[in-house]
Amino acid sequence: MNAGPSPFRHLSPLDRLLDSAQNALSTMLGAPRAARANPGLGAPEVVLDEPERRHAAGLMRVNHTGEVCAQALYIGQAAVAREPATRAHLLEAAQEETDHLAWCADRLRELDSRPSLFNPLWYAGSWAIGAAAGLRGDGWNLGFVVETERQVEAHLAEHLQTLPPADARSRAILAVMKDDEARHADNALAAGARPLPPPIPTLMAGMSKVMKAVAYRI
Repeated sequence: MNAGPSPFRHLSPLDRLLDSAQNALSTMLGAPRAARANPGLGAPEVVLDEPERRHAAGLMRVNHTGEVCAQALYIGQAAVAREPATRAHLLEAAQEETDHLAWCADRLRELDSRPSLFNPLWYAGSWAIGAAAGLRGDGWNLGFVVETERQVEAHLAEHLQTLPPADARSRAILAVMKDDEARHADNALAAGARPLPPPIPTLMAGMSKVMKAVAYRI
């Protein structure tokens, strides 16, 4: 499990940094293990033509990178969260993102492709953003969860529209991911998220657009 130790155990600042480092190594170098079954396994596998395979692989590479960023963001936020309840919320969301990460990695292998070569860079940047958000207070921490998940939900909806029609396995994975992301945002709102002021949402969307363009190809 990538999300780290139990949120109910007292952690010193050093413990939290070590926890973050362990998560980074597990995410970048290890094989993430999902707690839930891969929803794509229930869908039939079909042979895609080469342009379809490349396009599906590009989209799933984007989604895999998005889950790398989500891991880093939530672990960075949890490292500086002030309230145990906020840390628990973030780590619970991170565990479901671990499921998504594992499912996307599985699908990339099935599509004879690989993750983005820039994932270590995306991870480092996302962890720094998460930690910076968390230092502003738990309301901002949760506000970043809401904005991140709403943007991810929107791009997953777009991917569901643009995947090759025959790629039922990728579609099944993304449908569950989309539902999970919407629930994470709703839970963060219920836990006291503060709306992020402009131009933060616009900047986040711009960074996401650059990441998706790069990850689709590299």
